[in-house]
Amino acid sequence: MNQYKSQPSLGFEIRRTLVLAGPLIVGQITNFGMNFVDTVMAGRIGTVDLGAIAVGSSIWAAGFLFVLGVLLAVSATVSQLDGAGRHRQVGEFTRQALWLALALGMALFVVARSAGWLMDALGVEPAVAELAAAYLRAISWGAPALCLMMALRFFSEGVGYTRPTMYIGFVGIALNVPLNYALMFGNFGMPALGAVGAGWATAIIFWVQLIALAGWIAWRPRYRPFALYQRFSRPNWREIVALVKLGLPIGVMVFLEGGLFVGSALLIGTLGALPVAAHQVAMNYAGLMFMVPVGLSGAITVRVGNATGRGDPEGARRAGLVGMGCALSFGVFSALVIFLVPEWIVAMYTSEPEVAALAVHLLFFAAFFQLADCLQAAAAGALRGLKDTRMPMLYSVIAYWGVGMTSGWYLTFRLDWGPQGMWLGIIAGLCVAAVLLGARFGRISRA
Repeated sequence: MNQYKSQPSLGFEIRRTLVLAGPLIVGQITNFGMNFVDTVMAGRIGTVDLGAIAVGSSIWAAGFLFVLGVLLAVSATVSQLDGAGRHRQVGEFTRQALWLALALGMALFVVARSAGWLMDALGVEPAVAELAAAYLRAISWGAPALCLMMALRFFSEGVGYTRPTMYIGFVGIALNVPLNYALMFGNFGMPALGAVGAGWATAIIFWVQLIALAGWIAWRPRYRPFALYQRFSRPNWREIVALVKLGLPIGVMVFLEGGLFVGSALLIGTLGALPVAAHQVAMNYAGLMFMVPVGLSGAITVRVGNATGRGDPEGARRAGLVGMGCALSFGVFSALVIFLVPEWIVAMYTSEPEVAALAVHLLFFAAFFQLADCLQAAAAGALRGLKDTRMPMLYSVIAYWGVGMTSGWYLTFRLDWGPQGMWLGIIAGLCVAAVLLGARFGRISRA
């Protein structure tokens, strides 16, 4: 029998979702800002360094997105255990998640250091490829710390404490500029390493963030009921395999969604310098706006998972629907901003008339996919809260690659629609994902 007979008001649910989501959104924006800072500072060194960071960070992001997706299962499971009041089990589960994170970190370390063949296959200019490989070797030293930090972060988010995500984001952005200044440009007695210096700076930041977050969890009394550090646990392969089974489909889903945007950029890059520059401007702004639904998605996972864990399916459904409503509201706001001041947005990035004109045109396409992008992110977060991952993975294959990439490629290269064709493909893929994921949550969340 469901003990939660009375549901909180709509206003309470909205406030609770936004309180959880606020620090996550800020944390996502600061993480996004680190890559922006690297790009801007590399541009002051030279074209080869800028290209090396663009290529190297794209390859790094592809591997990281998969790892991130797998570890997203931590917050879903922790939120359900916390909702059920099984606090000690939360601590034991997180210790097993840390073993998995360490293994994923070592795998990411190896992959990042072995990416030369991929750049050869893509036909990257040799000078850029050589420097990008060195950048990847440098940043790879931070891979174990990054994965361990993400596991601790998702543990904290799963029990409803999202502010540490914001705090470690601030730590990262605060260290990024001075470390880049020292290691990229050779200041404070350090060697001038250019793009490679940016890789070393980021690796150092990952370790500092891990130490800061681990210390925060040890220090704050609100984590004590989970007894995370009170004992050492050997790897429990049964628990780890169960976590992999839950997280692997999420990893594939996140990878495929990110791959749609990375692949689109690579294909548009074959059209010439002007289209790829305009695409970069429009997509960078769209990516910045996407940090808001990403933060909301994490909060929705926690709210839905917590309600599910305490045996309140009606509350889980309500939390998911309210979260999707919040995401759609932001999508409407974001689209209106693009429609009203596209020239102002583009002016932040470029003053070249031809690039600016095409970027403004592409931004209108970005306005049209705001609603779909926000809805699919929120629905995916709600489904994670229910620990429903396999069908969403299949939907991502259909939506992002079966529809999005296929139609974008056809419109761009068969019908010669230029970059606009690829953006129409992205819109189609996101719309299909939003419909499929939203409908699935509505179907399986019925109490």
